[in-house]
Amino acid sequence: MPDPSDAPPGEDLVAIGADLEPGTLLAAYRNGLFPMPVDPRRRRSKMAWFSPDPRGVIPLDGLHVSRSLQRSMRRFDVTIDTRFGDVVRACADPTRPGRWITAPIVDAYTTLFELGWGHSVEVFDDGELVGGLYGLRIERFFAGEAMFHTATDASKTALVALVEWLNATGAELFDVQWVTDHLASLGAIAVPRPAYLAALRSAIR
Repeated sequence: MPDPSDAPPGEDLVAIGADLEPGTLLAAYRNGLFPMPVDPRRRRSKMAWFSPDPRGVIPLDGLHVSRSLQRSMRRFDVTIDTRFGDVVRACADPTRPGRWITAPIVDAYTTLFELGWGHSVEVFDDGELVGGLYGLRIERFFAGEAMFHTATDASKTALVALVEWLNATGAELFDVQWVTDHLASLGAIAVPRPAYLAALRSAIR
């Protein structure tokens, strides 16, 4: 697995190729990399491995929860690791803009869940799954992969629940890959790749 420290500053794409076996994925995340298919429309598309510079993270003491979100959260029920497959498949909905989660990605992360590395947060409204997120945890590090919602504030509720769980279980680093406007509104910040890699080493040492 290539060392992203050797990548040019500001260059997000580090490598292309390799497989999605559990050992490959775990080694990649430990090195600060994550996969996305080169061509999501093809089942056997090659994998591209990214280490964004700068990297999006949510400080575990810096989540922004508005009063309106606090009120909205009251109507939902939240669980952890009860519907991982359903959450991943919802995130992989082919009708979603910018879809990149292919069937091999679904299979690979489901295997990681079965091995104890993958985790999901599920949000329900009157018994119906209306939002959630999934990712990968290694020691005190959590890599957020994707989220979805079919009800207003459901994915934000999942994020709040995740941060509460991470804080309660001694996590140090919550990686969200890139900072989007949506994530920035919740407290996500961009950090230079060297600083991110140093924080990652600390979290999984």
